[in-house]
Order: sequence, then structure tokens, then C-alpha cells
Amino acid sequence: MKKIISVISLTLIGFTSYSMAADADKGEKIFTANCTGCHAKGMNHMAEGKSLSKEDLTANKRNSSAAIIALVTNGKSPMPAFGKLGAISTSDIENVAAYVLKKADAGW
Repeated sequence: MKKIISVISLTLIGFTSYSMAADADKGEKIFTANCTGCHAKGMNHMAEGKSLSKEDLTANKRNSSAAIIALVTNGKSPMPAFGKLGAISTSDIENVAAYVLKKADAGW
């Protein structure tokens, strides 16, 4: 009985994780509406060396979903704290992170 419950639990966790995966296509729409003013084509028009290129993301330790989510949520001058301001929802921030990483991998 314990084995059956364990298998069912693991299966449900797998489906839940899959269904909660970030959506880069949705992230593109949110990014376009909120981020392109400073980050058009992955650039950073406010701070040199802090673009959204794969190289800069790695150099600045922002090359993971968690790091991008934290930055977009909490901000860092001059970037506003979109999550704390309620301007972008948590799920949309996750989608933006997926989009940024996808585009960085592709070279923008």
C-alpha cells in the first residue's frame, strides 16, 4: 500500500511540476510590455556590462531563473522592484525569466 501511495504521489508531483513550468512565450509579451524600455534586444541602456547577454548574465551571477526572478521581484537600482510593486505577478516574472534565458542562449 505504501508503494502505491508513493508512486501516485511521485506521479502527481511530476505532473504538477510540468504544468507549473515557466512559459517563455508568455514571458516575451510581459518583457515587451515592461522591460524593452531599458532592455531592448537584450541590451541594458542604463548600466554598461549588465546586458541580458549570456556572457553578462554569467559574469553578474544572473544566469539562472532564480537569480533573474529575485532581481525582477526585488529590483536593484536603477531597476524597479516589479514584483514588490505588484506591477508583474509572480508567475509572469517566472515567465520573463524563462524568456530572458531562452533569448540569452540564442544570442538575442
